[in-house]
Amino acid sequence: MEPIHISVVSPVYGCKACLFELHERLVNALSKITDQFEIIFVNDACPQNSWESIEAICYKDKRVKGINLSRNFGQHYAITAGLDYSKGEWVVVMDCDLQDQPEEIIKLYTKAQEGYDIVFGRRVERQDSFLKQLGSKVFNKVLEYFTETKHDNTIANFGIYARKVVDAINRYREHSRDFLLFARMVGFKKTEIQIAHASRAHGQSSYNLRKLIKLAIDSIISHSNKPLRLSIELGFTISTISMLFAFWLVMRYFFFHTPTEGWTSLMVSMFFMFGLLFAIIGIAGLYIGKIFDEVKHRPLYIIQETINL
Repeated sequence: MEPIHISVVSPVYGCKACLFELHERLVNALSKITDQFEIIFVNDACPQNSWESIEAICYKDKRVKGINLSRNFGQHYAITAGLDYSKGEWVVVMDCDLQDQPEEIIKLYTKAQEGYDIVFGRRVERQDSFLKQLGSKVFNKVLEYFTETKHDNTIANFGIYARKVVDAINRYREHSRDFLLFARMVGFKKTEIQIAHASRAHGQSSYNLRKLIKLAIDSIISHSNKPLRLSIELGFTISTISMLFAFWLVMRYFFFHTPTEGWTSLMVSMFFMFGLLFAIIGIAGLYIGKIFDEVKHRPLYIIQETINL
């Protein structure tokens, strides 16, 4: 059996209607590069029962592999499952909704042959709603500030990755998953090229504002201690201001004979400080919670069944 040259990993959730077209276009695109390829569809407990479509495609084409997760674990966990089972010298990660166009894989692969280990696809003209683009931009800016890593709003998971890159990413087994962040962290020689981005023909994105905020918090807590450092700096700043203000009150009392009054200001200050303390304790609690999740050593995902693997 000849080695697999290219693997395509695609998490499936909410796009049952486009899977057959995705398969056809992937086969046409990959066949122009090599005959030794595999397509891995990971069903993340799609509510539309996409597993039926994946089964039909797998039985028709043995080059297609199906992984059915036991429940909905999330996009990045589904990507992890696909990467764990991929065998290609090169691995493409893409969404299943056809906004990531299979034909662009040829451009990514051609660029990788110039000596790059990672080639990201830049969606310069994103075909998303204004609110989704705005949410994505804010998400990346916040993540960039707290993790102190560079993030581009036009770059998502769609890209091609050398086997050594995938092997390095697979060594990250923490429960807070962010594939793109891992891809940036592992290093290696990387670049980016402009790709065409299609409008969404079927369904709608599963990433709403609440999920983006949750993903941002998970990524920040998992990859940075900057919130803890900021809380320490804030504590020292408030303490310094308080001491300076206390010194001013003493000086005003002894030199200007002005008594200090203000029950209202005292209560406001107390509630402000209590609120700040609870916020700082909450930040520390998030870190403790992440430690608790990691020490349990639970599996990242659970597979119910597989096809052609």
